[in-house]
Amino acid sequence: MSRESEELNRRLLRARDAMDRAYGQPLDVRAVAAVAHMSSAHFSRSFRAVFGETPHRYLQRRRVERSMFLLREPGRSVTDVCFEVGFASLGTFSRTFREIVGQTPSEYRGGHGPVGVPNCALMAHTRPRAAAVPAAA
Repeated sequence: MSRESEELNRRLLRARDAMDRAYGQPLDVRAVAAVAHMSSAHFSRSFRAVFGETPHRYLQRRRVERSMFLLREPGRSVTDVCFEVGFASLGTFSRTFREIVGQTPSEYRGGHGPVGVPNCALMAHTRPRAAAVPAAA
């Protein structure tokens, strides 16, 4: 890999990490491209070539992934989740969620219960503890 390719990949990863951290905030391609020190057009072309999707689509997918987790928490409305993950419109959120997941947010919520404690963690509290072995002198 050439030095230029490595530098391009580093800048694109930095921008993608910025999107991952700030997915709930209003982001546009120009702002994210600035993180990579690139023009918007060059950033969009390069991002798609490296990651296989546009920056906008990547951000939408990350927001939907996060919303899937939040929708499983009791007491949160679909509207609250929509705005918390960074969508500006409930209609856009619902349409995008359905495109990516194959169900509406409400349908998804109905088929998936709250996130519970993993069985391995539950079992750790019910197992008898081994007796301490005295250290050899």
